[in-house]
Amino acid sequence: MFLDVDGPLIPFGRRSGEYRTFTDTDLGNPLLGRVDPALGPRLLALGCDLVWATTWFEDANECVAPLLGLPPLPVLDFPDEPTATGRHWKTSRIVERAAGSAFVWIDDETTDADRGWVASHHPGPALLHTVTAGTGLTDRDLTTIATWLSSCARRN
Repeated sequence: MFLDVDGPLIPFGRRSGEYRTFTDTDLGNPLLGRVDPALGPRLLALGCDLVWATTWFEDANECVAPLLGLPPLPVLDFPDEPTATGRHWKTSRIVERAAGSAFVWIDDETTDADRGWVASHHPGPALLHTVTAGTGLTDRDLTTIATWLSSCARRN
């Protein structure tokens, strides 16, 4: 499972006072208070290998993982130059890293262009799950992902 931080784990885009905060520890970034620690155990319970797919890079392990109760996770590196193809600049790197295996990508910026590209370039099952940035990862999102994972397991 490839996991973005901004949007899925740190909701943004609404007025500041509209967000629930869980801690006043900012670790250099006051938005970290929006990270819901209950998401960590729920992500682990999905039974996937978690990989950071975020511009936070290793900072995700230093700042976000402890708030979620997650161990340090592998960090996906990305090319310096974004693609000019209409798809997200993470898409081809995620498909490359998945290497034909089933994967879930949780992000707030995936589009139909990404889904189409993945469908034509990745032989295995893939769920590109788009989270609403203003609310972040919700119970409904996690249920959708768990259902998809369960259906993949039944196919194997």
